Amino acid sequence: MSTSCSDIFISSSWLSTHLNDPDIALIDARMLTAGSTTGDMHNEYNAGHLPGAVFFDIEAFSDHQSPFPHMMPDTNVFSLEMGKLGLSEQQHFVVYDEGNLFSAPRAWWMLRTFGVNRVSILSGGLAGWKQRQFPLETGDINRPATTFHAHLNATKIRQCDEVLAISRDHSEQIVDARSASRFNGEANEPRAGLRCGHIPGSLNVPWTELVADGALKPAEELTAIFHQHGVDIQRPVIASCGSGVTAAVVVLALTALNARQVSLYDGSWSEWGARDDLPVTTRT
Repeated sequence: MSTSCSDIFISSSWLSTHLNDPDIALIDARMLTAGSTTGDMHNEYNAGHLPGAVFFDIEAFSDHQSPFPHMMPDTNVFSLEMGKLGLSEQQHFVVYDEGNLFSAPRAWWMLRTFGVNRVSILSGGLAGWKQRQFPLETGDINRPATTFHAHLNATKIRQCDEVLAISRDHSEQIVDARSASRFNGEANEPRAGLRCGHIPGSLNVPWTELVADGALKPAEELTAIFHQHGVDIQRPVIASCGSGVTAAVVVLALTALNARQVSLYDGSWSEWGARDDLPVTTRT
C-alpha cells in the first residue's frame, strides 16, 4: 500500500473532534536539542500538553548500556516502557512535538520499527494546537499499566560496520540530515569530543529543508530537494544525522515519497565522529 504525506499527518482540527475516540492514544514526544544546557522537557510537559497525552521520554526509551545517546532499546525494554504508559500496539498513536518536526519523527520511526501499524504525526505540533486555541492539560497522565507486544524489524536499523562497507562499495546511499556547515566540517559538533566532517561518500540533505510549519513540505517539493542533493529515491537509502533523531525526518520524507528501502544508522555521527578508526571527509 502506498503512503503519502496525507496518510502520515493529521490536522489539529481533526484531532480535536477525535480526542475521546477509544483507540486514539496521544504521545508527547518533545525533547531537548543536542547541546542544550537548560530546560527539562518533562517539566515542560507537565506545564501543558494535549488532553490525555502521555510523555514519551525518548531518553527513557533508549539503550542505557550504550555510550551513545538515545540508541534504540531492545524489544523487552520497549515493550515494558510502553506498557508502563498504559499503551497497546493495537491503538492509533498520534505523536507530536513542539511544532518544528524535530523529535516527533523519531518517535514515529521507533513505533513503526517496533511493529505499530497505525502512527500519525500531528501537523503543526503543540504550537499549531495552541494557535487554534484548543485545550491543554497539566500534570502527568497516569493510565493503568498494560502489556505491550513489540515486534522489532531489525532491518530498519543499521550498524557501523554495515555503513562502513557501504561507504566503500556504494551499494546504498547514505544521507546525512545535519546542517551543511556540520556536514562540511565547517562548524563544531554540539557534542564534545566528536571530529568534524562526514562519512565518505555520503550525501547531505539538511532535515530543515524538508519541513515547513510543523509538517513535511509537499511531495513534489520533497522530490525536487532530494534530486537537487543527488539522492535517487528509487535506490536504497540509509539515513544518518548527529544522533539518530533528525535522520528520522529523512526516513519520514522518503516514506511519504514511497521509497521502498529506507533504514537508519542509529549511532550516526555520535558514534562515527567519536571513533578514530573510521574515515572522515570534510569539504572546504
